[in-house]
Amino acid sequence: MEILENHSPFSEKSCQGSLLEGINMLGILRQRAGGHVSWIMEQGIRAAVLRAFSSSAKESMTVRDALNSALVEEMAADSKVFLMGEEVGEYQGAYKISKGLLEKFGPDRVLDTPITEAGFTGIAVGAAFHGLKPIVEFMTFNFSMQAIDHIINSAAKSNYMSAGQTSIPIVFRGPNGAAAGVGAQHSQCYAAWYAACPGLKVLAPYSSEDARGLLKAAIRDPDPVVFLENELLYGESFPVSAEVLDSNFCLPIGKAKIEREGKDISITAFSKMVGLALQAADLLAKEDISAEVINLRSIRPLDRRTINDSVRKTNRLVTVEEGFPQHGVGAEICTAVVEDSFEYLDAPIERISGADVPMPYAANLERLAVPQVADIVRAAKRSCFRSR
Repeated sequence: MEILENHSPFSEKSCQGSLLEGINMLGILRQRAGGHVSWIMEQGIRAAVLRAFSSSAKESMTVRDALNSALVEEMAADSKVFLMGEEVGEYQGAYKISKGLLEKFGPDRVLDTPITEAGFTGIAVGAAFHGLKPIVEFMTFNFSMQAIDHIINSAAKSNYMSAGQTSIPIVFRGPNGAAAGVGAQHSQCYAAWYAACPGLKVLAPYSSEDARGLLKAAIRDPDPVVFLENELLYGESFPVSAEVLDSNFCLPIGKAKIEREGKDISITAFSKMVGLALQAADLLAKEDISAEVINLRSIRPLDRRTINDSVRKTNRLVTVEEGFPQHGVGAEICTAVVEDSFEYLDAPIERISGADVPMPYAANLERLAVPQVADIVRAAKRSCFRSR
């Protein structure tokens, strides 16, 4: 009962401003009780937490809080899960994703590392070989290039090379893609880079639901997962349902989501680009063009079925990504559609991507180097033969 009193989610403070305390209480209970929490108590607490959230004024969650809550719950549920990276502990994360984790789980499970990605990534892969479940945070995925040998040659290939005898349950996560004013070395999208490698799973969340459900799936997965977040989305708030807040909530890897249904044209996107695609769909609707927006969620494996089913309905396709155009995710989607649904196409496929140049530092040039809503609208209108 002392645990319940100290961590009750039903107080006025909890309902108004401490959502994470409530949804994480079950994990804290399991940790302190050594996992011996009765099924009846657990179900009762879960139902009460969800009722408390539903009755509060706050009906949304930031991507940052979604990621944090997923980490807390999975670390509380499985003592083999631990987090390591630069400034994840004492500083509570460069982007505050790991806020409160050091206090909850201690320095043995939340490890601050030196600025040496090759070193701590190699340690994490070795830990995964021995049955632990490391989560490696890169301050930006651009720094993962220092550790790419461990990610590709050690983590991704060992299950295959050991004939399935060795699993490597590890997650590599952090912000990916362009932020704002950080130059060419800190602005690359690594979705296509890592998705080209057999043995890796590559996820790219957009909303709070995506972030929470996909991160839980990544941590529970027996294979190495590259988890590509977006710095500019961390502070964005999205509506979340009671189902999303349940500690059992988990999204399937390899399944896309139809964010908006339409009948005239399909638009595929992932991460931050989903938001731009939805804005473009709103503008297209004003001109009587009904756009279907597909949030890929999973880059590898790619949900070819959902993409092709959509194209067979709309007969047109625009792919959107912020990475380089050559050998990009959009190119792979184009191939998937040409191979499986070519006869359904009524217009050439349109590809929207970042410019084929290193990211400029100047703000005006930076804007020209990444996709904008207007680019998507123009491409969709060209495909529908309504360009001006």
